[in-house]
Amino acid sequence: MADLQVLEYNVGDIGTNCYLLVNTATKETIIVDPGGDAPMLERNITAQGLQPVAIFLTHAHYDHAHHAGILKAKYHVPVYVHEAERAVLKDISQNVSAMFGCPETYEADIFLKDGQQISVAGFDIQVLHTPGHTPGGCCYYFAENKTLISGDSLFDGSIGRTDFPGGSMSDLVRSVREKILVLPRDVEVYPGHMSRTTVGREADYNPFL
Repeated sequence: MADLQVLEYNVGDIGTNCYLLVNTATKETIIVDPGGDAPMLERNITAQGLQPVAIFLTHAHYDHAHHAGILKAKYHVPVYVHEAERAVLKDISQNVSAMFGCPETYEADIFLKDGQQISVAGFDIQVLHTPGHTPGGCCYYFAENKTLISGDSLFDGSIGRTDFPGGSMSDLVRSVREKILVLPRDVEVYPGHMSRTTVGREADYNPFL
């Protein structure tokens, strides 16, 4: 099993958690949700000798995808996103970039399916489609490493907003209950905002679930 190191950086206009998921043996690195501050991320990647091999988007909202294109061009790596997020990538209303005064669209290279198993940076990763915050929102589950990247589907004591275009409270609650709360209780959850938590903590105390 590859050893996973999770490096967390607060980026962008509203403080999104961007993660660098590092294979400590090879320094191969997955960049997750680079919603801003690409120069800072590049400095940290260089300083630590990391080797980016992919960019994962949990969804295509502005605050998660804003600088994905910059880092893709810098490191010549593919951008991954769930296939149901195609429209969000290309619609300035759905990706809320217009709301932030920066209307723009985004590109992706690899479109994922629910339950798909992928191998990136030496890790075996399962894609969990968790619609509700956006139609193609997803989580990335590193089962061997007891780690879940939850994006804006599940937070510490909360869940994602559902009042943006394409959002659905009933879909999101069902997604979290059926896809996340069934995971082992000691799985660490790394959300798109706020602090990390665990599956067990959210199963016991999250008031939305």
